[in-house]
Amino acid sequence: MKNKEDFIDFELLDRALQTKYRYVNAILILKDGNNVFERYNGFEESYRFNIASVTKSFLSALIGVAIDKGFIKSVEEKVVDYFPEFKIDSNQLKKTTITIKDILNMVAPTASKSVGNRFEPLDRLRREKNWGEYIFKVLGEGDVGKFQYSSANAHLLSIILTKSTGLSAREFANRYLFEPIGAETIPDSSSSNSIDDVFGKNIIGWAKDPQNYTIGGWGLRISLRDMAKFGYLYLNKGVWSDKTIISEEWINSTITINSNSYSYLWWVKDLEESIFSFSAVGSGGNIICCVPDRDLVVAITSDVQSKVKNPWEIIERYIVSNINTR
Repeated sequence: MKNKEDFIDFELLDRALQTKYRYVNAILILKDGNNVFERYNGFEESYRFNIASVTKSFLSALIGVAIDKGFIKSVEEKVVDYFPEFKIDSNQLKKTTITIKDILNMVAPTASKSVGNRFEPLDRLRREKNWGEYIFKVLGEGDVGKFQYSSANAHLLSIILTKSTGLSAREFANRYLFEPIGAETIPDSSSSNSIDDVFGKNIIGWAKDPQNYTIGGWGLRISLRDMAKFGYLYLNKGVWSDKTIISEEWINSTITINSNSYSYLWWVKDLEESIFSFSAVGSGGNIICCVPDRDLVVAITSDVQSKVKNPWEIIERYIVSNINTR
């Protein structure tokens, strides 16, 4: 029987989803490893949702696995070492100092003046023949060490992963992440520069660029249950069924809170009453929120759109505030 102090009012949450948060396509709550709430708004359980920038946190996990397995030496490796084919001008020496860790923490300088994705020229990137070359060209044109969210820069990590392992990020994820945790494998997607292939309805599994590199900053379609599994893997310090999938060292590095509230392509923040959380967040209210002190994972999906109510409100007001610490 549930402890009175460990109670989520699911009827109240349901009403809120049907009225205030009708944009939510699906929501799943794991408490103590158990599925305690799962709702879909016109979708089947097997439906793969476009999770926008939540994709970045999956990519972060893959970089961690690649380091664990020795494909990549460390996060301190220089990005330029992976792109010898691209020329560096004498006035671009800042580019040579940028590390994998800088991109993971979104402190790598870039010419894009972005706040969130608001001013980032992703449509310009979409029309480029060689995404890696374009992103590398503008890398280093800004303030070193200053937080600057960049979906484009994250794509360089996907390219680095492929150059290190010989597998696309999608293939690497299927082999070393999705299959080990019992998630569905991700199918291939077509490669073109059309809006629907890059951002929208034509994405089948995980979108890719014209050079067939899996897109690093967005473009993954995945089921709600597999989103929750991924969150639980992190909540459980990288262990699944007594097998280490991602090292605890990598997980601990990921969930280190800092002044930017961003670490290794995850958002880290305190919820109300100083309750620590770490979350994979995407446009339109897509989120996987992990709350260690509550042994809680909340996965929410919605249409990728700019003006929706804050998903943190759902998590804080209707879920976390009603659960005691362990």
